[in-house]
Amino acid sequence: MNEAPVFRELQAVILVGGRGTRLGNLTETTPKPLIEVGGKPFLAHLIANLVRHGFRDIVLLAGYRADQLVALAGRSAEFGARITCIIEPEPAGTAGALLHARDRLAPEFLLLNGDSLLDLNYLDLRLPTLGASGLIGRVALRPVADASRYGTVALAGERITAFAERPPGPGPGLINGGIYWLDRAVLDAIGPGFCSLERDVLPRLASAGQLAGRAYDGYFIDIGIPADLARAQTEVPRQMRRPAVFLDRDGVLNVDSGYVHRPADIVWIDGAKDLVRQLNDAGALVFVVTNQAGVARGFYTEADVQALHAWMQMELQAVGAHVDAWRYCPYHPDGTVERYRKAHDWRKPAPGMLRDLLQSWDVDSSRSLMIGDKSIDVEAAIAAGLPGHQFKGGSLLEFARPRLPSLQPREAA
Repeated sequence: MNEAPVFRELQAVILVGGRGTRLGNLTETTPKPLIEVGGKPFLAHLIANLVRHGFRDIVLLAGYRADQLVALAGRSAEFGARITCIIEPEPAGTAGALLHARDRLAPEFLLLNGDSLLDLNYLDLRLPTLGASGLIGRVALRPVADASRYGTVALAGERITAFAERPPGPGPGLINGGIYWLDRAVLDAIGPGFCSLERDVLPRLASAGQLAGRAYDGYFIDIGIPADLARAQTEVPRQMRRPAVFLDRDGVLNVDSGYVHRPADIVWIDGAKDLVRQLNDAGALVFVVTNQAGVARGFYTEADVQALHAWMQMELQAVGAHVDAWRYCPYHPDGTVERYRKAHDWRKPAPGMLRDLLQSWDVDSSRSLMIGDKSIDVEAAIAAGLPGHQFKGGSLLEFARPRLPSLQPREAA
C-alpha cells in the first residue's frame, strides 16, 4: 500500500569477479557469489542486507561468468535498488577491478567481498566522515577463534598498523572482514596491471596512517571452501531471520504536536535516535507503523508523509541509524477526503500494518515487540500476536531497554 520513501542514496560496490577454484566443480558453471545458499543466491542475501540499510546504488564488479551477474542486475526492481554490472576485460585483481570502475564510483562508497558475510550495521562504518579524520578507508574487522586461514590485522587505537600473513598455527586473531568504507582517493594508491586490494593497496595505506579498522562481533562466514559453504546453508537463513521492534511514530519517535507532517514539526523524543541505532547495531529490524488520519482529513497528502519519512531517515543516517521499513495508514471513517474516508484494517488498533510487515519480512516473532504511546498500539500488537508496550514519556531508550528480548545471536566464526 505505502511505497518506501527515497532516502539519501548510498553506494555499495561488490567484488564478484573471482573464479572460486577451491569450490571445485560447484563453480564450473556458476560464479561463486551466485551459488545458492538457503534457497537463493548468496549474493541475494548480501544485496537484501544492503538495501535495508538504505543502499540504493549497487555496483557489481564482475569477471568470471559475468553474463550471469549481468542477468541478476537486470532484475534490479526485485531488490529495490539500481544494480549495475561492470565487467573487467581481463583479470586485474581486486584493486584492478575497482580501478576499472573508476568512472562509476561515488566520492565515498562501501566495498564488499561477494563471497563472505559479516553481519553488522553498515552505517556505523561510515562515521565519522573519512575526509574529516584524514583517512582514505575504514575496514570492518572480525575477531575469530582461529585466524590461521585468513591472516591477521594489527591495530593501534582505530588505526591499522599492519597486515600479517597467516599465522603458523591455529589461534585467535583479528581478521579482515571483507567490508570497507572508502574514499574515492583510494584509486590513487592502485598501480597499473594486476593489483590486489588486500596484498598491495591496504598495507600501503596502513603504512601511511590512512587506514582505520573497527572490530565487530556479528555473524561471519566465508563460503570459499566446501565445508563453510555447507555450513552456510542453514546458518545464513537462520541469521537473516531477525527480531523486529515495531514503533509508533508520533509520541514515540517524535513529540506528538498534532498532525505532524513537515520536518519543521519534528522534535525527536529523548533517546529515540539512540534506540534505533542500538537496535541496528544489535541486528534487529526496526519498523515504523503510524496512523496518519491527517491525510483523510485533508491536512496534508501522502506525498507529505513520504517526504517526512525520507527526511527522518536522513536524520537517522547522520547518527549511523536507519528504519528498515515504514508503514502508514491514511484512512479514517470520518475523513473529509472521499478517497480516504473509510474504515481500513491498516488503521490501528487493527493489526494490518504489522501483519503486512510480518508477511513481507523474515521476522522472528518470538523475539519481537511493539512500542506505542496509545492503547490502540498495544491492541494492534496483541492482534498481530506480539507483545505491546505503552510509552508514556521520558527517555525512549531507557523505557525500551528492560523490555527488549534477546536480539541478535553473536556466533564465533
